[in-house]
Amino acid sequence: MKFLIVFVALFAIALAAPRPETEVVRQDSEVGPESFQFASETSDGSKHEAQGQLKNKGSDDEAIVVRGSYSWTDEKTGETFTVNYVADENGYQPQGAHLPVA
Repeated sequence: MKFLIVFVALFAIALAAPRPETEVVRQDSEVGPESFQFASETSDGSKHEAQGQLKNKGSDDEAIVVRGSYSWTDEKTGETFTVNYVADENGYQPQGAHLPVA
C-alpha cells in the first residue's frame, strides 16, 4: 500500500510540474488521514484530477483506491487525449479511447 501512495504522489508531482513555457493555472488539494483529492491544470491545457479513499481500514485487506483522470493536447495534431483510471489492490487500470483494449 505504501508503494501505491508513493507512486500516486510522484505521478501527481510529475504531471503538475510545469513544462517549459507553461504555467500552473490551477492547483487544489485536500489531504486527510483516510482520503485525498487534488486537481491541477497548466496553461497548455493539461489537466489531472484524482481522489483516493482508504478501504477496509485496519484489516489485512486495507488498501487505498484511487480514481482519477488526466488529459493533454498533442502539440502536432491538436488532438486531446484523456485517460480515466482506477488504481487499487488490482493494480493500475487505465481506460481511454486511444488505448488498446485487452
